[in-house]
Amino acid sequence: MSETDTRTTEETETARRPGRRRGREDGKFGRYGGQYVPEALMPAIEELTDAYERYVLDNEDGFVDEFRERLAEFGGRPTPLQRADRLSERYETEVYLKREDLLHGGAHKLNNALGQVLLAKYMGKERIIAETGAGQHGTATAMAAAHLDMPCTIYMGERDINRQRPNVFRMKLNGSEVKPVTTGRGTLKEAISETMRDWAETVEDTHYVIGSIVGPHPFPVMVRDFQAVISEEAREQAIEKTGGVPTDVVACAGGGSNTMGTFAEFVDDESVALHAVEAGGSTLEVDEEAGVAPNSASLFAGDEGVLHGARTKLLQDSDGQIMESHSVSSGLDYAGVGPELAYLVDEGRVDPVAVDDDAALEGFHRLSSTEGIIPALETAHAFGFLEKHHEKLGERVVVNVSGRGDKDLDAAIEETDKRDVDGAPDMSMFTGGM
Repeated sequence: MSETDTRTTEETETARRPGRRRGREDGKFGRYGGQYVPEALMPAIEELTDAYERYVLDNEDGFVDEFRERLAEFGGRPTPLQRADRLSERYETEVYLKREDLLHGGAHKLNNALGQVLLAKYMGKERIIAETGAGQHGTATAMAAAHLDMPCTIYMGERDINRQRPNVFRMKLNGSEVKPVTTGRGTLKEAISETMRDWAETVEDTHYVIGSIVGPHPFPVMVRDFQAVISEEAREQAIEKTGGVPTDVVACAGGGSNTMGTFAEFVDDESVALHAVEAGGSTLEVDEEAGVAPNSASLFAGDEGVLHGARTKLLQDSDGQIMESHSVSSGLDYAGVGPELAYLVDEGRVDPVAVDDDAALEGFHRLSSTEGIIPALETAHAFGFLEKHHEKLGERVVVNVSGRGDKDLDAAIEETDKRDVDGAPDMSMFTGGM
């Protein structure tokens, strides 16, 4: 074996762990997954599958080496695993924070965006399109596209644009075009649908950077593999710091890229409990008459169905119609979840739990005041879970801080003022009391 072959084998050793092989051959996770797409998209799907296998799995032309190098130099990896001293004292257990909020751009989203935009260049594509909800994936894709000199268009629901103006400005600063989507409730589900329509018309020269582990194969496995760097680092760091793997790993869950990125390297560690924290919104009940589920808890309360190219767990009414989801955080506001997560929940490997808006806001303020870390509202759900369920957890807990909260400050002010939030500062000066 040549020196080059030896290096490549060492660098990709973790990718061969059994938990990371699931779904690679046929895109199926039990009865979930697949490729439910229009015939017009199949050539692009087949081309992407071939590129994924050659470049991402086999490191053809040194793709994985360049990806890791750019993650380090442009992205700032590795991110630290930090002991949360005051939370550890509060919960009488060892709490460690995987600091993805310190990645360039302020969230885990850059791992996948950089990987896919780089893959598009290796494939000879000339244009990038993407969808975004909270704006973090759009921001990450815009940054990666600017970094790699690729024109980029981002589709974003009109409602989310109004909630996430700073991220919209960041996308434009990076040279991307932002197209508002006005259909439906103007959130992530509609943005994904509009982006897929664009891709169907421009497949020859365009690559669609899906932001989560959703959509048709190979997107769920490919996004997972790009995001798995989170758990690769966290596992090694935990062993180095504590002498062993954690007892529990906690991550918020919307579509699931942060969740599977955090879980991937721990799936085969049977002693490690995996907790996927969904947005419980205002209630887990469904308002069929209004066509709205006032939550985004697909794992906890969803039923099997097909959305955006894959079979998975979805929020549906009694007739099988997809419900509009809602939570205090734009990034978790999606009516479905990745097929691999749905499978792992059915298998009993992942514990799904729903945290309501109030608990998420309390988690937002608690992490900010106790550890000096302002989290994204998505991430705050994980800390709402920690507050409510810490007594059921083991002695060493890793929580992924999937993103920072700069983008959510306006929303946090507005939502905190509406309710009595434990640990929140006096809001009068922000709401006309000065």
